[in-house]
Amino acid sequence: MVYWQKLKNHAHPIVIRHMDAITNLDNQNQTTRQRVLKTLLLRQSCTVNELAEAVEINPISVRHHLNKLEAEGLVHSYEERHGVGRPRRLYRLTESGRELFPTRYLRLTTRLLSQLKDQLPSTMINQLFAQMAKDIAADYEESLRGLSLEERLDLIKRLLSQEGFSVDWEKQGNEYLIREINCPYLQVSQAHPEVCAVDQTLISTLLSLPAEKVRCVLNGDSHCTYIVSSQAKE
Repeated sequence: MVYWQKLKNHAHPIVIRHMDAITNLDNQNQTTRQRVLKTLLLRQSCTVNELAEAVEINPISVRHHLNKLEAEGLVHSYEERHGVGRPRRLYRLTESGRELFPTRYLRLTTRLLSQLKDQLPSTMINQLFAQMAKDIAADYEESLRGLSLEERLDLIKRLLSQEGFSVDWEKQGNEYLIREINCPYLQVSQAHPEVCAVDQTLISTLLSLPAEKVRCVLNGDSHCTYIVSSQAKE
């Protein structure tokens, strides 16, 4: 993951061993079935086509796995209206499906951040996460040249989707609303809300505009929402 590598680049040597242990847990060989389950764990809900793209197999094969997983009670599906037209069918893990995953990854990540916070002052922690976001944005500096604001928003959508987010945006008058429908780091951010600053800084840096957070799952909202004004530079 991009965020994970950037955090490692800025970590003190004393905690790098813990990060390597976490990476090793995540790099074990996985079957297609396991990758489908893990994608649903990270993204919370997906369509067949979204799963096919993430797992890199064709939609027919994805349906085959989903049918078996539903029969086993590990996945369930439901319909959701998405604008005009027919509703789309989404898939998500059941409680039984979530219980398949060990909690070591989450515990190690939480411990890592706790160690960083124990060893560094809060100002340095905030600078660390801000620098992570700026480093990620710097990787896309060439790709941003000549892009319109809406093209930059599409780039942000693709970038965050690679991290396991489901993101959409829409224009309302002179403002753009950016919604993170799900957050793959929700459990970590509940203990370490500083993690949330990465997304906000990344969005602001890539757009070269301030992004104001107006909704947050940590405050009980259903998803996080940022507002960007297209007139901010005027």
